[in-house]
This record gives sequence, structure tokens and C-alpha cells, in this order.
Amino acid sequence: MKKGAIKRVCVYCGSRSGARPVYLEAARAMGRALAGAGMGVVYGGASVGLMGALADAALRAGGEVIGVMPRTLTEREIAHPGLTQLHVVETMHARKAQMEALADAFIAMPGGLGTLDELFEILTWAQLGLHAKPCGLLDTGGYYARLIGFLDGAVREGFVSTEHRRMLAVDASPCALLEALQRHRPPAGKRWLARSQI
Repeated sequence: MKKGAIKRVCVYCGSRSGARPVYLEAARAMGRALAGAGMGVVYGGASVGLMGALADAALRAGGEVIGVMPRTLTEREIAHPGLTQLHVVETMHARKAQMEALADAFIAMPGGLGTLDELFEILTWAQLGLHAKPCGLLDTGGYYARLIGFLDGAVREGFVSTEHRRMLAVDASPCALLEALQRHRPPAGKRWLARSQI
């Protein structure tokens, strides 16, 4: 990917703060790092947990922050009130598709089932050739160490190719992870599917 090609990064992360202060600290650091690099944030639109901390930090640093949230969640009054833009969609599927369309790269921070769902869906889309955008994992405090081990094991067991495992950059530092995403090169192999086939 050409330097400067990443204009916006979609960040998947928890709507909870987690059990350790390091998670909130990392969310704030990621927000500042993205704003400092001139990259906009695309995220789930919430004002709570790591999501809220990420958005608040990026906004305070002068960054663009775009939220995408299903209508049912905005009605529960957890939408962030101070975003650059908030897109309200009808379904969770529409939310994920809109976030993908708005972003040039993807990062998963610590989070729960929703974060894992979003991470693996966007990686699967990359594996199928539906996009060639870089994907990263911010391994704060070793949170994803066992998941990384699982993925490496899936390669050894023949269920994930080495090429596809390499699609996921991993780092504990927000700035270093952003640099890795900018160096991203999509897999050289033939795409499994063209967009017109989906």
C-alpha cells in the first residue's frame, strides 16, 4: 500500500472497558495515534467502553471520527453525541458493510464476541478477495496471545495458509501497528472470488 493511502481506519473494540486499566489507556493511545497520523476513525459509534475512549481521544486530538450504529442501539441512547458523523443503519449486517466501505484499513483492539465477529469476517472477506485492505490486531497486555497461538496452530494443522495468516499484522504499540498497516502488501495468490460473484 502506498504511503498516505490510508485515510481512515476502522477500529473494532469493546463496548466495555475491560478488567485492567491498560485497555482504556490503549484505546486512548490509538485514538491519539490515528489523529496524529492524519487518519480518520471509523468505529461502532458508541460513547461507552473502549469505543467511547477511542472516539474521545481522537476527537480531542483534532481527528475525524465516524460512527456507524444500528437504529436499535441508538434508541438505547448509547450513541456518541459529538462525532464528526454518525451513520444510522437498520441492521448489524448493514453496519459491518458500511464500516468496510468507509475504511481503508482495519484494527481489532481488545473486545468481546462482537469484536471477534467483526475481525474474522473482515479477514474472511480479504481471504476471498473481496477487499485488499490491511488488517491489524492490537495485542494490548497480551490479550490476544492465545488467539494468535490458535491462528498459528491452524496454519500448522493445514486449515489456514501461511499467506492468509500473514494478512493479520500484530503489535502491542498503536504507532508501530499503523506503520505495519502502511507497509501492507495483499496476498499475491489468485483471489478465491470476484466481487461480481458475491
